[in-house]
Amino acid sequence: MSDKTFHIVMYPWFAMGHLTSFLHISNKLAERGHRISFFLPNKTQAKLESFNLHKDLISFIPIIVPHVDGLPPGAETTADVPFPLHSLLMTAMDLTAPSIEASLCELKPHFVFYDFTHWLPALAHRLGIKSIHYCGISPASIGFLLSPERKLNEKSLTAADYKEPPPCFPPSSIKLLPFETRHLSFSAVKQFGSDISFTERQIMSFNNSDAISFRACMEMEGPYCDYVEEQFKKPVILTGPVVPKPPTIELEEKWTKWLDSFKARTVIFCAFGSECILKKDQFQELILGFELTGLPFLAALKPPMEAEVIESALPEGFVKRVKGRGVVHGDWVQQQLILSHPSVGCFVTHCGSGSLSEALVTECQLVLLPHAGDQIINARLMGGDLKVGVEVEKGEEDGLFTREGVCKAVKAVMDDDSEVGKEVRANHAKWREFLSSKGLENSYIDNFVQKLYTLLK
Repeated sequence: MSDKTFHIVMYPWFAMGHLTSFLHISNKLAERGHRISFFLPNKTQAKLESFNLHKDLISFIPIIVPHVDGLPPGAETTADVPFPLHSLLMTAMDLTAPSIEASLCELKPHFVFYDFTHWLPALAHRLGIKSIHYCGISPASIGFLLSPERKLNEKSLTAADYKEPPPCFPPSSIKLLPFETRHLSFSAVKQFGSDISFTERQIMSFNNSDAISFRACMEMEGPYCDYVEEQFKKPVILTGPVVPKPPTIELEEKWTKWLDSFKARTVIFCAFGSECILKKDQFQELILGFELTGLPFLAALKPPMEAEVIESALPEGFVKRVKGRGVVHGDWVQQQLILSHPSVGCFVTHCGSGSLSEALVTECQLVLLPHAGDQIINARLMGGDLKVGVEVEKGEEDGLFTREGVCKAVKAVMDDDSEVGKEVRANHAKWREFLSSKGLENSYIDNFVQKLYTLLK
């Protein structure tokens, strides 16, 4: 097969972070001549068009999202609905199975890459197509939360179970607080889609795949990758960092003009992805923490739970006090382009894997504020194992953070004389250099492609 190219179908979870992650690997594979058929929601195509760097080889195939009672008309991605409705969006994706099967019969690809559609591996196998679980969650998170050692097919884990890692889990800095163990035990059994819990969906997605793939490097997460491969008893193939190239469009003029008005590396940028929605009191503590730093800031956040629009959730007098140096924006922004702007010096992140990979190759220092699930593990990995960022302190029992805690974490990474800041800046610089090193990515992607060839033999 080494002289031939593949045809690969991509079918990611309909969340922007997942869609862009799948498109980044699509671009890397298309660079090598492989053909990609990319299923995505109909209206979302326009948002991703500029990230498709190989339009001759990457074909977008729009999917009409089936109607499900309870979903707003026209809802297509997690950005369109509040978190409690994500399960209904997954139900809608489950209903696409017949049309996906028809498309696969017509396309006849070698591989299908997926993440949350647990029914896709069995469907692919019936059609003679190899299935790859392309996992946007870190190997450490999968190993800690979903390892077969946990015996999740036999029992649901309690909060007490999550206090300890699985028995053979590698030594690490991953320790969970009481409120986090309660959150994880609740989330694991919550229904996610058509009559199936999130954990059951994940177990089937991993167990029925031909291989598991992570956007990760052995140099950074090697022990966790080995652990996952050993536990799931199937190939774990790594793509390396998959550092996305800048999109072909420029940063919106209004943001360029605003950011250009500040000195280099002085602006705090905060973005929590399309799925993270804070409660109003925590939303206010966060932005008041930014105000407290005295630094300029741009926060791209969804309106909090109790508010229709951002403006109605802002603290009294806030807009007047931060005029000229602080902006809270309630819509999607071009995160990658903002992170690479010279004036941005700090990135306050929810610790989604995609956001972390984009940030690690920039000079923005990391402040870690995980919200849910695997983000918690990612934060411990970044702040503990790799020491490339500082996590905002939270109450052990209630999980709440304060404006003072936000300010303290930002100051820790931004102040020149901060000892913690010196350490994380040095470590970040080391890993940035490694991730940007010439030949690293090509080596990983070439090896990744070779492993795919092996699966077809």
